[in-house]
Amino acid sequence: MTDVASPPTDPERKRSLFETLEIDTRLLGMIGAFVLICLAFTWYTDGRFLSARNIFNLTIQTVSVAIMATGMVFVIVMRHIDLSVGALLALCSAVMGLLQVRILPQYGIPLGSPLIAPIAMVAGVLTGAVIGAVNGWLVGYQRIPAFIVTLGGLLIWRNVGWYLTSGQTLGPLDPTFLKFGGSEGTLGVTLSWILGILSAAIAVWAIWRGRQTKQRHEFPVKPFGAEVVLSGAIAAVILGFVYFLNSYLIPDARLKRIFEARGEVMPEGYTEGFGLPISVVVLIVVAIVMTIVALKTRFGRYVFAAGGNPDAAELSGINTRWLTVKVFALMGVLCGLSAVIAQARLQNHTNDLGTLDELRVIAAAVIGGTALSGGVGTIYGAILGALIMQSLQSGMAMVGAESPFQNIVVGLVLVLAVWLDIQYRKRTGK
Repeated sequence: MTDVASPPTDPERKRSLFETLEIDTRLLGMIGAFVLICLAFTWYTDGRFLSARNIFNLTIQTVSVAIMATGMVFVIVMRHIDLSVGALLALCSAVMGLLQVRILPQYGIPLGSPLIAPIAMVAGVLTGAVIGAVNGWLVGYQRIPAFIVTLGGLLIWRNVGWYLTSGQTLGPLDPTFLKFGGSEGTLGVTLSWILGILSAAIAVWAIWRGRQTKQRHEFPVKPFGAEVVLSGAIAAVILGFVYFLNSYLIPDARLKRIFEARGEVMPEGYTEGFGLPISVVVLIVVAIVMTIVALKTRFGRYVFAAGGNPDAAELSGINTRWLTVKVFALMGVLCGLSAVIAQARLQNHTNDLGTLDELRVIAAAVIGGTALSGGVGTIYGAILGALIMQSLQSGMAMVGAESPFQNIVVGLVLVLAVWLDIQYRKRTGK
């Protein structure tokens, strides 16, 4: 009997180039799409799209949606949906606006007091956490579909906020609170460079630490040259981003007011850049924390396990009902934090704050690779998805596209992203 050579087993299988370099093809596609969007709008706007001013505005406009998108990843990974995030943001904003403008001043804590901003922020975040936990309890313990619970929340919470404020716009807000909105609060050029260099160094260190860990456990690693190129590219992106933000100069009139407030005269020809907005620093911290939670904690592992196979998760002892409460409560906390950023950026509370944000947040998570079937999603993907969404809207506004057309394009992009994700999973078997 003739021996027939058996096919090579997985360990013997020759790795493809993408596998050798450990390239995430979905991430590569998103980066490619983002680059194409930037190049196209830069060409149409004669370079204005990639100007320092527009990059600064683009980043601060992305933050509130991106923060909520990191929480939406967990919700969708658990095979749920949250349609109430925009309305919940508006309610949290109403609570914070009332505290700053009406309630706290009545108790002898005026605007400008060091207490008013922390109290308002804590109240807003707690409001989001409580309502998020209630949503999770209704979904997890009462078995009401998340779509119905959060659809009801979409109709309820914004209107609760309207009644709390009697439909009025609330302002002015506390000066310290406004620093979290963007242009009113930045790190300045020097501190931005320090943070940028430190961030680049940490990113490069993490890459090489990961390589050493894999080698120690005899796992396959990227070629040395590929690691060097990746490290250089990440450092260049971080430092280039800081350079652009530092290049955006504070207007002379505003600089003069700053000097006058200090009792000084602005020197002739003096210029100063904005630097990193505090809101962007908040997003970076949220992204790092959420990534650690997703990859390094038992809670994160349980979320992905329950989303991948809920029945197996329950049989293995995971309390999926309580896990659902915690996921929605986390989503509520992030809605409250986003309300701080959005309200501070607009410098007042308006009752239409966060309108359609629920769709933008879901779209950002889905475009970023979070599977609606559950079990798969990344934090960095959701943030990149939010950036792509905001880039599309900002670019179309710059070229004069009307708002209805902008929404049409965003809708088409969302459907296309889901279709591409389905095709990707069919081809890869994931």
